Amino acid sequence: MAVAGLTHADWFERVPGLVEACRAEWGLALGEPYPSGAGGYVVPAELPSGEAAVLKLVFPHRESEHEADALELLGGEGAVGLLARDDERSALLIERCEPGTPLSAAGSETALDVLVALLPRLWRPAGEPFHTLVDEATWWVSYLEPKWEDAGRPYERRLLDAALEALTTLPSTQGELVLVSQDLHGNNVLAAGREPWLAIDPKPLLAEREFAIAPIVRSRELGHSRREALYRLDRLTSELGLDRERARGWTVGQTIAWTSGPHAASHLDTVRWLLDA
Repeated sequence: MAVAGLTHADWFERVPGLVEACRAEWGLALGEPYPSGAGGYVVPAELPSGEAAVLKLVFPHRESEHEADALELLGGEGAVGLLARDDERSALLIERCEPGTPLSAAGSETALDVLVALLPRLWRPAGEPFHTLVDEATWWVSYLEPKWEDAGRPYERRLLDAALEALTTLPSTQGELVLVSQDLHGNNVLAAGREPWLAIDPKPLLAEREFAIAPIVRSRELGHSRREALYRLDRLTSELGLDRERARGWTVGQTIAWTSGPHAASHLDTVRWLLDA
């Protein structure tokens, strides 16, 4: 559950206590944690039965609020399996992917082959408790311009205007709504044993299918150039039967909404390429 006012630094101070509580609750033997990111704390674990698993503590935030619900709905089909959950601690016990190599390491063409096959398996009809793209777009619109002004107008006004136009015109004309991940890209699909590739780290949203390819189009780990970004847009929309212009608009809108931190420059490159094309 999202906690208002809780910073990542504040939450991280709580992590050792949360880890110990989960270790005791599930009888886990824990290894060395994986490199931590903004989304949470992840550590390899072994169950009392000897089964390999992963303990994930999720930083409480609206984008990952219903991660456990998404994994539960998917039931291990194309995604890591959910072994147990502790909603009070925002903790998940999930299947461990072995060898765990990211899809991006397989090369861009292979990665797109895998994603074209994987995405339809992850698009499930769903309802409560997931957030909707209508709500998310409204939230993005509410802060985009003030944030742009407060940051000293860090990019061209035309990029902001294009994002605002997409986020205010596309939501009301969506097609069928399905469960999508807001952050499915080349590093959030891992090599595994049960299936060759499994998706991890869902940031679930109810949205039309066109929205789901936005993180792949801007997936710099699959090649960061105008040609490569447009190729991903063209191939994914063509092979998945998606509306190219709607997918392009959603990519512009969400990419600007998510433009911050170390990836801001590459995000802005992608938006410029999409608009100039």
